[in-house]
Amino acid sequence: MTTRPNAARRSLPDLLRWLDELRRRGQVHRDDRQRCWHVLGHPEAGAVLADHRSFSSDLRGLLPRQEDMPEYDLREGSFQEDVELFQRGNFVRLDPPEHHRLRGLASRAFTPRTVAGLAPRIAEVTTELLDATGGRTRLELIDDLAYPLPVIVIAELLGLPAADRPMFRRWADALFDREVADPDQPLTELAAASTRAAVPVLREMNAYLLDRIRACRAHPGDDLTGRLVQVEVDGQRLADEEIVGFVGLLLLAGHITTTATLGNAVLALDEHPGAAAELRAEPELLPATIEEVLRLRTPFPRLVRRAVADTRVGDEVIPAGAVVTVWLTAANRDERVFAEPDRFDPRRAPNPHIAFGQGIHFCLGAPLARLEARTVLGILLGRYPDIAVAADVPVKHRDPWAMVSVNSLPLDVRPR
Repeated sequence: MTTRPNAARRSLPDLLRWLDELRRRGQVHRDDRQRCWHVLGHPEAGAVLADHRSFSSDLRGLLPRQEDMPEYDLREGSFQEDVELFQRGNFVRLDPPEHHRLRGLASRAFTPRTVAGLAPRIAEVTTELLDATGGRTRLELIDDLAYPLPVIVIAELLGLPAADRPMFRRWADALFDREVADPDQPLTELAAASTRAAVPVLREMNAYLLDRIRACRAHPGDDLTGRLVQVEVDGQRLADEEIVGFVGLLLLAGHITTTATLGNAVLALDEHPGAAAELRAEPELLPATIEEVLRLRTPFPRLVRRAVADTRVGDEVIPAGAVVTVWLTAANRDERVFAEPDRFDPRRAPNPHIAFGQGIHFCLGAPLARLEARTVLGILLGRYPDIAVAADVPVKHRDPWAMVSVNSLPLDVRPR
């Protein structure tokens, strides 16, 4: 039996120790208590993620039924209706051909040229947000910069009011900032707990987005939502209900990863002052530094798939119908692939981490997240000769079983 640290005090080292215990049972193995298969090795994880024919991303079978959740008032619609509405356009949870159809539409907004064209705006917003701190020597990285910057950028892309970002943050916190009471409990129970927490937020978010989409259909603007309400796929326009999950996914995923990566990067550099000094002396190390942060502090620790056919992975055969947990955090520290896997090495090359997944579900927003992280960190280092995590205020971490990131990160800085 694995050890289970108290949820309120969990940190990344706790997760790593827990994963080490799992790895001792094998890179691929069945967990009778969780009623799933764990995949921890890098090549094994890549094989599962790349094989969408054998491993499905459609996990609706894990969700509880309405009769299991009587607390939801059916007069407002069943919880299944709320979840289904958000899932309908959420291509991360769809298999081909539906996945290809919707992701193809989204990819038009995230072409390399389009993303590169956002660099000046990202730098402009970063400077504006730092200017707004008024030269303070105590910053709160998440509140002052790492949260608002990516939300402003993605809201502008989608045509949503950036002024609504406090509401967007509340949604993201409700969906991602959760505690996993017992990491060893069955995944179906984890899914039920997550659903209970998510449904009220999804209900509110669905209603908000439907209103925005309907208004946009009446008066489409020159933004992604405006293009979605007008585009035709196979001669038919997308239904408003189909666009809800599409826009909701981009809104949430379009900022949460950048926020996490920026916090993780500043923490890593604070813990490794030698690497921070090298980065200041050699700014060209910035892209590789971000990649090493993504490897060592992978924001989303795991992905879940469902086997649709008996499939050999490594030395094991995972049977059809099995639930499979792919641990990105463990795969990115596989000593068979990464020399000294626990060492922070911004000069690591190659660095084939899979923090953004692999295969057809590789994170669509990865280029934008990388650009935002590089731009913001570069401006921070240029603006403040000294940056240190405050010693008198605790850093607030999320539960790493849910997400490896921080909710707050107080910094002491010295402006030039």
